[in-house]
Amino acid sequence: MISSLGAGGAERVISNLANAWAAQGVHVSLLTLTMPQDDHYSLLPTVARIALNEMRVSHTLWQALLNNARRCWKVRRATQKLSPDVVVSFIDRNNVLVLAALMGTGIPVVVSERTDPRHSNIGRAFDMARRWLYPFARRLVVQTENVAMDWACQLVASKKIAVIPNAVREIPETLLDVLRDPFLILAVGRLSREKGFDVLLRAFARSGLVRRGACLVILGKGAERASLEELAHSLDITRAVSIPGVVRDPESWMARCAFFVMTSRYEGFPNVLLEAMSIGCAVIAADCDSGPREMIRHEHNGLLVPVEDEEATALALKRLFDDRDMRNRLGEAAMEVRERFSREKIMRQWEDVILDAMEN
Repeated sequence: MISSLGAGGAERVISNLANAWAAQGVHVSLLTLTMPQDDHYSLLPTVARIALNEMRVSHTLWQALLNNARRCWKVRRATQKLSPDVVVSFIDRNNVLVLAALMGTGIPVVVSERTDPRHSNIGRAFDMARRWLYPFARRLVVQTENVAMDWACQLVASKKIAVIPNAVREIPETLLDVLRDPFLILAVGRLSREKGFDVLLRAFARSGLVRRGACLVILGKGAERASLEELAHSLDITRAVSIPGVVRDPESWMARCAFFVMTSRYEGFPNVLLEAMSIGCAVIAADCDSGPREMIRHEHNGLLVPVEDEEATALALKRLFDDRDMRNRLGEAAMEVRERFSREKIMRQWEDVILDAMEN
């Protein structure tokens, strides 16, 4: 269960899990509040796709209460018809909805937080509901030890917490042979404040690389697009910045960029950074609370810079742009994430959690 299968990291992970289990012969249903025409990720034909069409906007508190009550009722009815052995739910508000909907049914629920809850504001009402309902979950999955020790242990017993990072996506070996463009700098993510693309634009302008022919491409869509374009214009770097939107093959861009940059203010466990490293990109990442430090050893397989530090980011950009040998060395070392976060390892961890939830 997830609210949608739009173009996001959590959506990609849950569709990958559903497809992997279905390929093993498990009977899998994937339920969303949105309709299938809004899907960005595809599912195997053997995955039962259930769409509730319940993403209507609430303009008042009364509408919000009615809409959430309707969603709870529909989730409960749809789930009871399936009579599943276990329900896996992704993302904070959706987790609250599922736990509330399935109270008293005896169906075990595993909930998973897909970002850093310490930085993600879900509203006072949902936060209170989460604190009350999460203890009823059989297991709580988070993505880093930091979140587990600092946040999750305050909500549920430690024996219920599982730390499962994201798995590396399978990358065609042919992408490793693509020639890299020494002038192309790449960033990928939702165009929202937490991703820190405003910091990246200011750092790019400060680096002086525009005058040397560098081009910054930001792949993604979101509410901040207009303000980012306006910022690029005010910094006089519009000619060197491109925001093409969401693309179906971001890995092909990763394969040919000079290096990859992530300037997030906070993260869960960033898929795009993991994917870029698996393709052999040299990477620069903001050392935010959750995610990058789990993957990057500074100066060994990537560069870490302080969060929201435009000067440090500009210096890192210039450093990698100027040093091809360093890019090659960091990119080669980055590919070790293929082993550390292999799909087989991560799937085994998820399966252990599922079996424990069913048996407990």
